[in-house]
Amino acid sequence: MSRTEEICRRLYTSIKKPQTELNYGSDYMFLVAVVLSAQTTDVQVNKVTSELFKKYKTVDDILNLGLEQLTQKIRSIGLYKNKAKHIIELSKILKLKFNSRVPNSRETLEALPGVGRKTANVVMNTLFNMPTIAVDTHVFRIARRLGLSSGNTPLKVEMDLEKNIPTFYKKNISNLLVLHGRYICKAKKPDCSQCVLTDLCEFVP
Repeated sequence: MSRTEEICRRLYTSIKKPQTELNYGSDYMFLVAVVLSAQTTDVQVNKVTSELFKKYKTVDDILNLGLEQLTQKIRSIGLYKNKAKHIIELSKILKLKFNSRVPNSRETLEALPGVGRKTANVVMNTLFNMPTIAVDTHVFRIARRLGLSSGNTPLKVEMDLEKNIPTFYKKNISNLLVLHGRYICKAKKPDCSQCVLTDLCEFVP
């Protein structure tokens, strides 16, 4: 077994639920939550959406709410003004072009306002069960610490992981690395005493 495969195996064994921690009730609600999550913690997004999604669950609900009211409801989230604009704009496009459904291709998703490559990959992975690899700050950090990539950009790290991660683990690798980074291999104070990868890790805190 290769070193990379052993890293994947240990993470897969130790993390029981390698899935998003964002709360949502539909494909559309998940897309909104992921757009809101840019440069914001999932905990904070869940606080906002727990109230927002009680009443505003669909494309029409959000469009009827309108930009001004949506902006007010998400104001505790970073970049809330831009995110509100993006959500209204992408909702209009979903209604006009996609029968209010979330499209399932990266190119189509990336054409939506507020949806970059990472967001598109998260949506495709979670909603459509595709083995796309989304590189957020956790994945970027952990992949480099573990020597899975030496890339200096999210795209380069994504390409390295796409090339090197065994097929069996590709569907889950992003969530595995995110959760490992969120709870164990933190940016400032990694909890090496609780890590299952210490003997395979190239990072010295």
